[in-house]
Amino acid sequence: MLHIFYGDMQEAVYDPATYFNNQIQDAWITDSLSVEMIRDIDHSEVLGPHVIDSPVLGGISPRELSGGVKTLILINQVSSRIFNASACGDNCAKWLLKIANDKDVTINLRHIMDFGDDEFTIHILNTNTVVHRMSELVMIASDFVR
Repeated sequence: MLHIFYGDMQEAVYDPATYFNNQIQDAWITDSLSVEMIRDIDHSEVLGPHVIDSPVLGGISPRELSGGVKTLILINQVSSRIFNASACGDNCAKWLLKIANDKDVTINLRHIMDFGDDEFTIHILNTNTVVHRMSELVMIASDFVR
């Protein structure tokens, strides 16, 4: 299940991109879910743990991936930390839900992310409420974000 804490959260890693750049492991990049997320979000192909083919930039290192992809990879790979997922755009929402289908995932958000029109299950930690639609999520989250 996806668990979200809205607003400032002291224990959350506020800058996931910097954390990623300093903790990256080869296996994170070649993981099948990472390959799918990189293809979808950054429109790039993983050639190996150190080279990604970007249609815009050519051959890049994993450090040059978007902040959204870096955050998703961290959320999937580093379960011992909570990451600020506000570095992710709405195009990352489906991936957060997919990761949370297989395991409990806790993230911090400082904005209201659009999880789409389909039904979902998200636990809002601020109020200990489970929501299933964006209309329910917005009613609660709007009390905690600016």
